[in-house]
Amino acid sequence: MGTEIPKQYLPLAGRTVIEHTLARLCSHPDLTGVVVTLAAGDEYWSHLRMNLPIPIYPVAGGSERVHSVQAGLFYLETLAAPDDWILVHDAARPCLRPVDLQRLVAALVDHPVGGLLALPISDTVKRANTKGEVLETVPRQELWRALTPQMFRLKHLCAAITMAITQGWTPTDESAAMEMEGYRPLMVAGHADNIKITHYQDLKLAELFLSQKFLK
Repeated sequence: MGTEIPKQYLPLAGRTVIEHTLARLCSHPDLTGVVVTLAAGDEYWSHLRMNLPIPIYPVAGGSERVHSVQAGLFYLETLAAPDDWILVHDAARPCLRPVDLQRLVAALVDHPVGGLLALPISDTVKRANTKGEVLETVPRQELWRALTPQMFRLKHLCAAITMAITQGWTPTDESAAMEMEGYRPLMVAGHADNIKITHYQDLKLAELFLSQKFLK
């Protein structure tokens, strides 16, 4: 991002990024609590003053995403039942549409595995070498871009994440860990405005999305 402030605490449309994210998650009537994993030495979280309808539980995260997710899951084991559904969402995705969140929950509530919001790829996809030279054009049929939230049962995801870490592997999302354990997560189509704040210009795009009625 090129900023001293972590991206989840950058100002966005009158709030911080993470405040928008949490407000969207906590608006769903089926959620009963949210665990937020924080980086070591986080000096920003304690200054937030959020009025949310469900409890928020801050816990210490880890060096990589997978370690932070594991820390959150371990904490959830003290609060939730093994078969409870849990959602994992990026703090830097503040533009989650309520309709997408509802679609995800509705599609997966009776599913044997769980799944994730995702977006079918519409662009032409190239595979390149380390020099940036094109090696091949990859057929885009059946290719999706993974989004969050991702939704799985607590005991299954905790086991899959722990196995990945034990094997020295760092999956970049929860679905990948589940896939390695032989599960087939379900893709649930979301919208392209569910962007992850990665570059500074993403803030302007997110501000535009948040001003639209469909994100209210």
